[in-house]
Amino acid sequence: MNNFITFSGTGNEELTQKICNYIEVDMGKAEVTRFPDGETMVKIKEDVRGKECFIVQPLCTPVNDNLIELLIYIDCLRRASASTITAVIPYMGYARQDRKTEGRTPITARLVADLISVTNVDRILTIDLHASQIEGFFNMPVDHLRAAPLFVKHFKGSNNLDNTVVLSPDVGNMKIAKIYAQELNVDIAVIDKRRITDNKVIPSAIVGNVSGKDVLMFDDMLSTAGTICEAAIVAKEKGAKTIKVAVTHGLFSTPLACERLFSIDPIDELIITDTVPIKDTDILEQIEQTEKGENVKPKVSVLSVSSLLGEAISRIYYNRSVSVLLQSDYEYIM
Repeated sequence: MNNFITFSGTGNEELTQKICNYIEVDMGKAEVTRFPDGETMVKIKEDVRGKECFIVQPLCTPVNDNLIELLIYIDCLRRASASTITAVIPYMGYARQDRKTEGRTPITARLVADLISVTNVDRILTIDLHASQIEGFFNMPVDHLRAAPLFVKHFKGSNNLDNTVVLSPDVGNMKIAKIYAQELNVDIAVIDKRRITDNKVIPSAIVGNVSGKDVLMFDDMLSTAGTICEAAIVAKEKGAKTIKVAVTHGLFSTPLACERLFSIDPIDELIITDTVPIKDTDILEQIEQTEKGENVKPKVSVLSVSSLLGEAISRIYYNRSVSVLLQSDYEYIM
C-alpha cells in the first residue's frame, strides 16, 4: 500500500492511530498549528503527489475549529497534488439542522456539505448521519456506514435476548429502532409523547409491552441525555426489568448530560463508540470502573469503530464493495 496515506486531524488522533493499526500502515506525517489570532495552519510533511489520501476528522467539539481544519487539510492535500482525497468524518457536525423547522432559520447541514464540496474532495466516509437524506447534500460519493453491526454483535454475544424488547424513545427514532429489532429478532415498543405547552413535551405512555422485559434503546447521538433519561424513567415506571442504552456518538455536550445519567437509577448500562474523543472526566472514570468490574451504575463501555472504518478505507482503496459492511454478520470486526 505504498500509494496510500492516512492522515489525522486534531479531532480524534487516537481513533486514527487505531485505524492505521488495523490496516497496518503508518499514520501520515503532518503538522497542525494555530496562529496567535486563531487561524489554522496545516503542513504536510511527506510526499503525497499521485497518492490516495484519507484524512480522518470528526466534526465534534470544537465543531467550527475542526470543520475549518478539515477544509484546510483537504486544500493542502489537493495543492500538494494528491491523486484522490477521501474525508473520513466519523461524526458529521451540524447534521441536526437538516431542514427548516420554522421561518428565518438556516439549513446548516446543506451549508457544511457545500463547504466541503467546494474543496473538490473525492469522497466522504461517515458513520450514522443524523438524517440519511444528508447524503444527497453532497456532490460526490458518500459511504454512509452504520454502527449497528458493532452493537448487534455486542448484545448477541453478551446477553440472552429471549426476554428483550427494543424501545424507541420517540416516534422520530422508530426507523432506527426497527433496524435493531429486526437485526436482534426481538419485539419493539415506542414512547408516546404529548405536547403540554408550545415548548414542553413530556413522555406519557408506551405503545407496546416492556413490563418485566430487558429494554434496549438505540440512538445516533447523546448530547444532553434528556430524551434518553426521560424514556428510561418511563420504561422503569412501566415495569422494565433492565435498561441498556447504545449510542453511536457520545457527545456529552454539557455537564448536565453526566449529571442526568448518574443521578437517575433506571439505566443499567451505556454503550458508546469512539467516533468522537471522550473528554469528560466523569465518563472516563465510569469507563475505568466498568473495565475493572466494579459495581457502578450505569456501566459505561466503549466500542471502537476503528475496524469498521479501517475495513472501509481498505475496500475503497482496492475498489471493493463497501456496502457489505452494513451487514451485521460480516466477520471483520476484531
